[in-house]
Amino acid sequence: MILSTRALNRATLARQLLLDRADLPVEAAVAHLGGLQAQEPQEPFVGLWSRLRTFDPAVLSGLLTERRVVRMHLMRRTVHLVTADDALAWRSRHDVMLRQRMLGVYRRDLAGVDLDELAAAGVALMADGEPRSMGEVGRALVARWPGVGARVLGEAVVACLVPTVQLPPRGLWRVTAGVKNLPLATWLGREVPPLDADGTDPVGVVLVRRYLAAYGPAATADLRAWCGLAGLPKAVAQVRPELVAFRDSRGRELLDLPDAPRPDPDVEAPVRFLPAFDNAILGYDDRTRIIDDEHRGLSVAGIRVVLVDGRVSATWRLDGGVQVTPLRPFTSSEAEAVDAEARAVEAFLVG
Repeated sequence: MILSTRALNRATLARQLLLDRADLPVEAAVAHLGGLQAQEPQEPFVGLWSRLRTFDPAVLSGLLTERRVVRMHLMRRTVHLVTADDALAWRSRHDVMLRQRMLGVYRRDLAGVDLDELAAAGVALMADGEPRSMGEVGRALVARWPGVGARVLGEAVVACLVPTVQLPPRGLWRVTAGVKNLPLATWLGREVPPLDADGTDPVGVVLVRRYLAAYGPAATADLRAWCGLAGLPKAVAQVRPELVAFRDSRGRELLDLPDAPRPDPDVEAPVRFLPAFDNAILGYDDRTRIIDDEHRGLSVAGIRVVLVDGRVSATWRLDGGVQVTPLRPFTSSEAEAVDAEARAVEAFLVG
């Protein structure tokens, strides 16, 4: 069966809680979405406001201070807001990818450095439980590796080699704070489990199922684009017997959970304001289900966008109020709906 671009759009909106705002608790919504990209600390609040029927930002702040959700480098080596359980379960599976992406940037800087030795030094340094910035970590290690800059050493340790979290008040509602880090195990009081060594990939299997629940139907290339992991063919093969398969208009195979929602393509899609770097867009290799190729650059430039009829149709910013810049002409009814949602998000952000 071939799924049209519009059919894929409506499925994505439904899975991403953007077709109808959900009544989920905040922690359950973060888990369902597989986390929210969060290098801009306030953006997850907008993302959840657009997805949940009654979202109180104080609840998300409370989850951070209560250590039930955390901010850490994970998927695609970007900062994500994920549940504590997912952080522990998924971090080891991302270790190789994190190292590879870090070396893609700093290979020459780290030439001759034993990364396992650097990781051990980072663990020993942070074992005292003192929160540190990347810069502080790097400056503490530079005497041992004087040929490497403190910035590189700090980023290598904190963002890749040692599972760490960014501590509150960073990421709390309407709070501006610098980044201080602690090891994930120290912050949560639970050790990060190692990968199973029996040749299976149980974490990968979970990632496949969770991804399809929040993003399907999708191709394996879309799965890789979301998590950044290249080594999931074994997990996909294990899950495939329980999945259904479709094709998109380009002929790509799309996999999905059999009972996941795939709404009628003609169902009405409400206006939604998305934050910067929202995974509803970034979570795919082929993003044409939600954004035109000519506007694809917006999704990686940190530009906030507006969905009209389910597609990226405008950008928005907060400048004395919510300012909307259309990417195409709006009908009168579309303009009215965009204006109404703009007033609502403005009231949320500044009211």
